[in-house]
Amino acid sequence: MTAARRHARRWGALLGALALTVTLGSASASASPSDRTDRTSRAEAARVDRVAVPDPQWFDCSSVFGERTECGTVQLPLDYDQPRKATTDVALLRLSVADPSRKIGTLFINPGGPGGSGVQIAASAAYFLSPALLERFDVVGVDPRGTNFSSNVKCFRHLGEQADALTGLNVAFPVGDAETGAYVASAKAFGSACSSAGAPLAGSMSTAEVARDMDVLRRMVGDKKLTYLGFSYGTYLGNVYANLFPDRVRAVVIDGVLDPLAWAGTPENASIPQTQRLKSGEGASKALDEVLARCAAAGPEFCLLAGLGDPATVYADIVASLKANPLVISDEFGEFVLTYPDLVGLLLGDLYQPDGSAWVDQDLTFVHSLIFPTDADLAGARAAFVTRYEALHGPATPKAPVAAGWPYDNAPEAFQSVLCTDGLNPARAEDWVPASAAADAAAPGFGPLWTWASSPCASSTWTIRDEDAYTGPFTRRTAAPVLVVGNYWDPATNYDGAVAAAALLPRSTLLTSDSWGHTAYGTSACVTDAVDAYLITGETPADGTVCTGDVQPFTEPLGGEEGPQSRRAAPARPLPPVVPPLPGAVPRS
Repeated sequence: MTAARRHARRWGALLGALALTVTLGSASASASPSDRTDRTSRAEAARVDRVAVPDPQWFDCSSVFGERTECGTVQLPLDYDQPRKATTDVALLRLSVADPSRKIGTLFINPGGPGGSGVQIAASAAYFLSPALLERFDVVGVDPRGTNFSSNVKCFRHLGEQADALTGLNVAFPVGDAETGAYVASAKAFGSACSSAGAPLAGSMSTAEVARDMDVLRRMVGDKKLTYLGFSYGTYLGNVYANLFPDRVRAVVIDGVLDPLAWAGTPENASIPQTQRLKSGEGASKALDEVLARCAAAGPEFCLLAGLGDPATVYADIVASLKANPLVISDEFGEFVLTYPDLVGLLLGDLYQPDGSAWVDQDLTFVHSLIFPTDADLAGARAAFVTRYEALHGPATPKAPVAAGWPYDNAPEAFQSVLCTDGLNPARAEDWVPASAAADAAAPGFGPLWTWASSPCASSTWTIRDEDAYTGPFTRRTAAPVLVVGNYWDPATNYDGAVAAAALLPRSTLLTSDSWGHTAYGTSACVTDAVDAYLITGETPADGTVCTGDVQPFTEPLGGEEGPQSRRAAPARPLPPVVPPLPGAVPRS
């Protein structure tokens, strides 16, 4: 899901007293040792500073992406240790300020994924960034190497070969010996293909390489230091940049934060799958449990499930039924089957949204009505459910072949090449079987869903590596504070990740949000104004600040023309895939 479509558009100017021009410097020579800025290492500086400033040859792309947008492509070193050898094309989009005289600099932005499109989120900036930011910064989105409009990593010869190799991965998570065996086989095939046919690009897509790209592009736009806003996986990119180039940080915001030690791995936790270490499953399970508890407290006037009994018990009954017998749902286009893993994937998609509690309520109520039929009229709920389900799985009727040819979607390779190149993982895909069982005990359903996603990274089959990937430390003292934003009820990036990242970064400030959905920017004026003020002025919110999201579960009574089972229409929203492009931030579209 692009972060742009997940966050509410925020109109309304920030405080008029904001300074017209702000420059954040590093610590002065007279600063105490505890305030001194760490320096970029000589080796790292040599890698990036010897690369000539690239020329993107900007061209007007406003007819495609909207007014004041320019697009371009630059060639950057495939390996920064050999900058005069092979290169890779990296795509950019810039949304320019309307009045250059008020410009502070350039705001680089990343939506997460890994593999989300920086080009597309920058093109959408006017729909989710406040006018205060758009008036002061050019916004630049970069499609990380290997992804989207940049040169694509490709691990298979064609889509047929890709589909055959990855067919076992077409479940939210495997259940039973047959599905588990197929999943393990596809995970092995995936790792082997990317380590051979995907080379060399698949081995040059670590976050450190993208951070180096971003530092070269910072020089290209003329900024002495980096201003950056990253969501979800984009928080790891911001964290790596801050630790590689600590004296080049002007303002870095990371929202929806990954624990960097869990993502990269350490000798102590390397036997635990990367996507289990992050505890995303625990975050999603905690959010669902809280939704069900608040539903019970609100009662049937506010929550449909409460009218069926204790919501936690209702959910347990649904789970038990689907585990015993998947549900066959028919419509005018045919039949589809809803399994327990499918339901978990659908609920995770619900929880990604700030108003996800309403969707959880509606979806579970509808599924319950099919398993335990009643005479209630659920036509509206059924239509909404089927629409979302088919968006996850594809339409019930096959699409006609694409007349222009056979498109190759490299989203699986883009996601996996970053994940696997960045992090330590167990040796064999079979090791995910006991890991998944442990994850299921800690976070039923959600634990296996997140854990299995890193199985192609098994080190015996994903053998291609980046010798210059960054593994820490994550404790550099940056020239300016890093603003770390965490959301209590985030189902993808556990709030504990924000706490961990803030504890490691010496000059960081943790901004906490009691809000729902994935990431926090745009969920309240409290969070949005704090982030905007920091990016513009460099001033962080007070230590211990806790914001409250505008949307809270079950605060509005049910109602509508269709009777008590109706709920006011929820806004349109993106639909993540059944297996999320973790860690969470950006559903493929």
